[in-house]
Amino acid sequence: MKAVVLAGGYATRMWPITKHRPKMFLPIGESTVIDRIFAELEADERIDDVYVSTNERFAADFEAHLADSEFEKPQLSVEDTTEEDDKFGVVGALAQLIDRENVDDDLLIIAGDNLISFDVSEFVDYFEQQDAPTLAAYDVGSREKAKSYGLVELEDDRVVDFQEKPDEPNSTLVSIACYAFPQDSLSLLPTYLEEGNNPDEPGWFVQWLQNREPTYAYTFEGAWFDIGTPESYLDAVSWHLDGESLIADSATLEDTTIGDNVHVMEGATLDGTNLDHAVIFPNATVQNGDIRRSIIDEGTHIENLDLAGALIGAHTTITNGSPSDD
Repeated sequence: MKAVVLAGGYATRMWPITKHRPKMFLPIGESTVIDRIFAELEADERIDDVYVSTNERFAADFEAHLADSEFEKPQLSVEDTTEEDDKFGVVGALAQLIDRENVDDDLLIIAGDNLISFDVSEFVDYFEQQDAPTLAAYDVGSREKAKSYGLVELEDDRVVDFQEKPDEPNSTLVSIACYAFPQDSLSLLPTYLEEGNNPDEPGWFVQWLQNREPTYAYTFEGAWFDIGTPESYLDAVSWHLDGESLIADSATLEDTTIGDNVHVMEGATLDGTNLDHAVIFPNATVQNGDIRRSIIDEGTHIENLDLAGALIGAHTTITNGSPSDD
């Protein structure tokens, strides 16, 4: 079996934090979003190769990241795009990858910005039992949230209807961008695209496919975070820290109060500051601040600010509310 980790998005909703870094590299505790996935794929002996599908803009970042990592399976497979408007769509890019890498095996596909609480190996177990196209499904608990995802309708475990981003969801069970396809099903991708179907989200392919052959859903409880917004990233950090805080040994804290779910990274300096549900990147300095549900990027210097829900880009200086870029 092969695996593809989808890592080609530009994460514009998280700029400036992700303007110059893939969102998959955002830290979750001592690891990163994508490294949590790599670790599971590395440990599953059924998976021979892991293709990391990314774009030209971030190819060098992934190349360096993988070179410094302990993982042996992941290898880059680069889309020929550098801007959001150039993208082929996930299905189009996937079809190109399968052709480019000569994939002729069953295929596991997982979004590199997925933080999930189930073991990927359990999902693969379920796929092997069904020997049919399989997706992972999660109850988001809100019809408003469900509008942003592919909605799944089941009879027992079989998918009987799939609606991509419906305006009026009739349930809250959604597909979470974790799929497994037998090799025979993948051979239908060119047909799907040649018929002029939507090349963007994999859910459109699943919607088309489930009308042609049995397709199943692996449902799970626990946690799932689609890390595409600052809010979802902070929620994922909070889930991982579970009320605790993670402070790097090299960080300097003076007259500072640390609340729940705070991650302060190496070289950061905090003086006269209150933090709660916040992520402070390396070498950032915060003086006389009150920081809540905010992300402060590396090398930033802020003073005398009360921030809630803020996203401050790297190497920015804000003193008394007046910003400037170094």
